[in-house]
Amino acid sequence: MTHDMHPATRAEVAPEQACPIAPVVDIVFSRWTTPILWALNEYGRHRFVELERRITTITPKVLTQRLRQLERDGLVTRTYHPEVPPRVEYEISELGRSLAPLFATLAHWSGNLDKVEQARRHYDATHRVGSRRPLR
Repeated sequence: MTHDMHPATRAEVAPEQACPIAPVVDIVFSRWTTPILWALNEYGRHRFVELERRITTITPKVLTQRLRQLERDGLVTRTYHPEVPPRVEYEISELGRSLAPLFATLAHWSGNLDKVEQARRHYDATHRVGSRRPLR
């Protein structure tokens, strides 16, 4: 940076520059997206009802919305089979499959969840609930 240039203020910095992984997190880790991608990556091609059974807490409406968004983002492919009755299958795409190392890393890191729970208990025990102590 030259001396005559002023550094950008926070408001001038694009979110992608402030945190380049933020757009990735928005795509991959939005609610329900991760379990769908995980299931398709781990277990392969699924029909809608199979995904619905595997991800038991998702509603059909939300599953439909998520699958459409994942297809639009290029992370999932949808194959329509013109049979009687018609059959539709969903599969993780090559682009979606490129997330496998990320999923493996996160699965490995999940071994730390006990430590997170211990930290929470410690925090809760040492910080009164409802306390108005300022965070500094």
